Amino acid sequence: MGRVLAIDIGGTKLAAALVDADGSAARSATRPTPRTEVMAALAGLIGEVVGDGPAPLAVGIGCAGPINVADGTVSPVNMPSWRGFPLRDEVRELTGAPAVLAGDAQCFALGEHWLGSGRGSSALLGIVVSTGIGGGLVIDGAPLLGPTGNAGHVGHMTIDPYGELCECGGRGCVERYASGPNLARWALANGWKAPDGEPADARTLAAGAARGEPVPVAAFERGARALAGMIASTAAAVEVTRVVIGGGVSAAGRVLFEPLDRALDEVAGLAFVRAVEVQPTTLGVRAALAGAARLAWDHHATTR
Repeated sequence: MGRVLAIDIGGTKLAAALVDADGSAARSATRPTPRTEVMAALAGLIGEVVGDGPAPLAVGIGCAGPINVADGTVSPVNMPSWRGFPLRDEVRELTGAPAVLAGDAQCFALGEHWLGSGRGSSALLGIVVSTGIGGGLVIDGAPLLGPTGNAGHVGHMTIDPYGELCECGGRGCVERYASGPNLARWALANGWKAPDGEPADARTLAAGAARGEPVPVAAFERGARALAGMIASTAAAVEVTRVVIGGGVSAAGRVLFEPLDRALDEVAGLAFVRAVEVQPTTLGVRAALAGAARLAWDHHATTR
């Protein structure tokens, strides 16, 4: 029957896999994302995964954004050597297979819908809480990409119009309150100090919150309330029925999810908003690659 090639491109890691129709990976590999010559590294990775075998039936690409699915270009914030880079066409030429592109967080949502915590959901919001905050929507089994491919950019929804300026140029964005670096930034500004020899990052902060330290607990409660406002607003607009949260910050576990549940109870009003189920990822770092594979299989089914 053949296989598709799934590619996941992020600021720190490149990953690729040959994937069967049931979602199982026949062969996979990863390598660090270089600061320059990213395409050369990606070509080497693809060669390692595909080898001397037949060309894949299709290629699904999940990439950090911003992206433009209309012309197949990407301009990832953490990859300065790619600005308006024609990624889809480059991969198509390299592999000899049709290629389809989406954002990495959209692929995360699609992967969770196919094989993870989002199975069976008719309207899913996937959220990646990490260095930044990304998101993706899967409605009736299909990713909602929008005209340029940037739908679901929930990290830059405004939850406080009088709030802090965000790196994106907006004000009061969720990312400014709930991303890993911003959780740690707020905690440091409010008197927290990382234990000797440990980095002052979200992982160390989560360990402090798990021990009940007041400032780390308050940082996660503040971040969780921002996430809750975003989830409730998205549910009111799109009527999502399930939310799956992944990314490095989600590994904080109960110190994130318990205040998030409480905050949702406080901010959600309408019955269909209150009914939203929030769950952690079950696929973890494999979710975006699974979603890229699903993109490829769907593209193959509609073009063959």
